Amino acid sequence: MSSESSREEPTKEPTKEPTGRTATPLDVLVEVQDLDTVISQLQHRKAALEERRQLASVEETLAALERRRAAALASRTELATRQSDLETKVAATASRRAGIEQRLYAARGAAARDLQAMNEEIGHLDARREELEDEELEIMVALEPIDAELAALATQRAQLTEHAGALRRALAARDGAIDAELASSVAARTALASSLPEELHRRYEVLRARLGGIGAARLVGNRCSGCHLELPSMEIERIRHLPPGTVVTCEQCGRILVPSSGAAASGPSPPDDTGPHDAP
Repeated sequence: MSSESSREEPTKEPTKEPTGRTATPLDVLVEVQDLDTVISQLQHRKAALEERRQLASVEETLAALERRRAAALASRTELATRQSDLETKVAATASRRAGIEQRLYAARGAAARDLQAMNEEIGHLDARREELEDEELEIMVALEPIDAELAALATQRAQLTEHAGALRRALAARDGAIDAELASSVAARTALASSLPEELHRRYEVLRARLGGIGAARLVGNRCSGCHLELPSMEIERIRHLPPGTVVTCEQCGRILVPSSGAAASGPSPPDDTGPHDAP
């Protein structure tokens, strides 16, 4: 048995509950532990709400859609810029051709060589315009699937955004209900904990931080409800005969043990009415 478990630490005098039953500091401590367990469970339930998981999934999908949309928009912007550039070149080519054609009509008496040069230039401009328009058509064809993808992404985004809104509303409602339970439990816990002896409270908090949130456990029969291990019969017998209010720790896990009403029922001797005991 550890030296800690062998020390007997009497607690302050018990107080009377409104019902008239004597409540020892250990009775209060186990109620604090119960509330701490409830608070932890509520916090876990809040973090693990199905709406929260679904909302995270929807938001992740929306983020992926936004990345696809940004990539598609970048491709479309690049193609649209090229298309605009081609349209400018086509317009410039058409304007130059119109100017040469006017000169050609106005120069009927000009030398044949000059007329031929103008006709050839018009032919070159026509070929260039056709080439530019072919490129422009290719870009228009390339834009079609991008525009279709952007339209589909917009539809998906609208649907997912609506779904996310519904999930947020449902989540807010469930969060609110759990928060109300948490506030009630925390208030009750604070009130109870404030009545504990300072040393007992400090010891409990240290154990609770070290032992997964459970610093005090009920002794049910000969079993610690914290580690779920059985204590030796001799230890149970020793605990049963300690002075009332003595702080007992489990020799298996080190948690503060609070005997339940039937703690000694399975032990070697009949139940003892001295109340919670303390042992090292």
